[in-house]
This record gives sequence, structure tokens and C-alpha cells, in this order.
Amino acid sequence: MNSSDAPRKSGFYRVLDSVLRPLVRAMITQGVTAPALYWHLKRLYVDVAQESFQLGAERPTDSRISVLTGVHRRDVKAFREEGVPDRPGGEKLTTMALVVGTWLARKDTTDTDGKPIALPRSGSSEPNFDSLVSGISRDVRPRTILDELIRQQIGYVDQDGLINLSENAFVGPEDLEQKLRFFGENIGDHVAAAVDNLLSETPPHLERAVFYNRLTGPSVDRLEELARREGQNALINVNKLANSLQSDDKQHDDGTQRFLFGIFFFREDEAPTEIAPGDREMGTET
Repeated sequence: MNSSDAPRKSGFYRVLDSVLRPLVRAMITQGVTAPALYWHLKRLYVDVAQESFQLGAERPTDSRISVLTGVHRRDVKAFREEGVPDRPGGEKLTTMALVVGTWLARKDTTDTDGKPIALPRSGSSEPNFDSLVSGISRDVRPRTILDELIRQQIGYVDQDGLINLSENAFVGPEDLEQKLRFFGENIGDHVAAAVDNLLSETPPHLERAVFYNRLTGPSVDRLEELARREGQNALINVNKLANSLQSDDKQHDDGTQRFLFGIFFFREDEAPTEIAPGDREMGTET
């Protein structure tokens, strides 16, 4: 590393602190120790190096990966011989998410305001819950999806026996294992978009944020309420168009792309000592 690289590397380490600090808090609560993380991180270094840093069509050697990553060549060889672990299956969760998305997107399962209507469990007339699920997947029984919706507090059965979606169906599941899956996919895709933007002269992904400080709690309450309302509307509109496009695109051989569009709002209390004189009061990040 030459002298001109030092400030840039130092700046990146400071960025890593802000990115990793909340993740370290999550890892500590989940019982992931530093030595266990280090072993897992070495494996990831090897996987990413052999996947993203090839020289042409040739598979990188153990020595090259060791040089790129700093992982000992002995460990590189062991990791590559083991192969990449399979991702945990999530067919039931994926089907449930598709059911919710389709329910919120179809004209016959929403009212004039775009809100999901209550559905009968089954019957000769449509729409009904069983036909909705069967139209998405015949590998998972409608009863299984219904039980999961109720268990995750995403849906419920009313006193008339009709199946309803909860108001915050986009919030996600309550089950820890499935929350972890959503956590990994949402954070993973967000970080992937941010990294692509960081490494490209022309940022290829949508990534925008509005931030203000020096606000009172009631003011942030109002802003959060607005963000939740507008964010929910944006999710519903994008979901409707995606559902409509997918119904045709999935029939084509080039229908291989996916996307993720998300909303978040973060707030915290800054101690007075953290606000320096002349601290910026507003900005928009790309």
C-alpha cells in the first residue's frame, strides 16, 4: 500500500465501524463470539475471492486467494474442498410472502381504496383463500399457509369465518427463524446496492436518504407517521406493478432477474455533546 492509499483505507475503516457496530450488537445477542465470527469471516473471504476476483475464465489458485484475502493457504484449501454450504430452505416462507403480495396486488382481492378484502376459506365462487394459494403453489397446502399467517400475526379469521390480512402485512413475520431470513435478505441486498454504488463511477442502484437533526420528539413522531404512510403506499404500488408484470414475464426464458425495494426509518436521541457547533442540519445522500 502506498502513502496515497493510507487516508482512503483509514476512512474506510471508520465506515466499517458504523456499519459493523449494530451487527456486532446483534451477533452478541445471538451468541456469536469473536473467534466464531472470525472463522466464518475467513470462509466468506475465500468464497467472495473465488467468485468475484477471477482472472479471466481461470479459477483463482489457492495462493492467489491467500494473497488477496490474507487467509492462510492451508485454510483456503480446506474451505474450498468443503465447498459452499447450502442456503437454508424457505419454500413455505416464500409461498406465504407471494400469497400476501398477490392478495395486496389483485383487483379482485382489494377494495376501491386498494386495501385487501376478507376472503372465504374456499367455495365455488372466487376469490377465495384456497384458490389464491393454489394459484401460486401446489406444493404447499393452503391450510399450512393459513396456519402460518395466523401464527405470524400477519392474518386472522374473523367471527364470520372470513380470512383477513392484518393492517401491517408488509411488516413481516414474528417467528425468529423467519425474521432472521428476512433480516439477512433485506440487509444483504441493501449493502450490496451500497457497495456497487461505492465502487462505481456512476451509481447503478437507487439509494436515497433524507436526514435532519436537532428535532424534538413530537416533530420526529410526525415525520415517522408521514414516512410510514407514504412508504406503505409506495410498497403497495410497486407490489401491484411487479405482480402484474411477473404474471407475463415468468413465462419467458429471459425472466431471470429479481429486485428488492424497501423502506426504513431510523431515529435516535443525540446527546448534546454529540452535536458540535456548525454541525450540518440537513442533507440528502445518494
